[in-house]
Amino acid sequence: MKQALKSVLPSPLLQVVKNSYDAVRRLPQVPDAYLHPWRRRSRRRMAEYFNIHKGERCFILGNGPSLKQTDLTQLKNEFTFGMNRIYLLFPELGFTTTYFVSINDLVIEQCADEIAALPIPKFVAWHSNRHFQRMPADMIFLYTTYTGPKFAYDMTRRIWEGATVTNVALQLAFYMGFEQVILVGVDHNFTSKGDANKTVVSTGDDPNHFDPRYFGKGFRWQLPDLDTSEIGYALAREAYRKAGREVLDATVGGKLTIFPKVDYTSLF
Repeated sequence: MKQALKSVLPSPLLQVVKNSYDAVRRLPQVPDAYLHPWRRRSRRRMAEYFNIHKGERCFILGNGPSLKQTDLTQLKNEFTFGMNRIYLLFPELGFTTTYFVSINDLVIEQCADEIAALPIPKFVAWHSNRHFQRMPADMIFLYTTYTGPKFAYDMTRRIWEGATVTNVALQLAFYMGFEQVILVGVDHNFTSKGDANKTVVSTGDDPNHFDPRYFGKGFRWQLPDLDTSEIGYALAREAYRKAGREVLDATVGGKLTIFPKVDYTSLF
């Protein structure tokens, strides 16, 4: 049905259909998204992060294979955002990222215990709260949805996911006041091909990320939606530009063309 709609509807109308479907589907979730005790606590905590890093710079670590070609030891004393299964890299690095972000329900479902155990502030999608028996320490539940496109300036309210956790991290970094945000390991290139957002089961080592265990054999994951991701990236670029801030892309060999490129080693 999804593919049939894509073939007959122009892109703007297709987006309206998607937004309408998502809006109807999430109606029963709206009260809890604002009134549930975990969300009320999350909103209070999130408000404390507003402009906490005003004027500073940070790095957002994607999880592409290019991370293995990047000297990440340079980031030990930098502010960093790690996403999804980035923690597989922590033992090798000898340090953790400053913050952790995850919004994909399949990732959170299969890795909830590992995520809950991370000793850093964690920003996790509210729609996956059912995978936690209690609200872990240092966890903030974000009310993320698929209705967009829109760049969120207030992270205590609804946030468009933009088809990738990297877009949510960009919105978080903006809310926290970072002046300069640098992408690393956002390869924007996947060996695995297929329909965007289709759920698949890995049959072996993961070739799309920095570690073969990332989405290893038996792991359920969704194929990327690079087109929608780029819409989100473009919105982020404009939001930062209008605010007199910037997003730079220091990914080694990355395929993303939305942000200005910068040589990683020149940043230190």
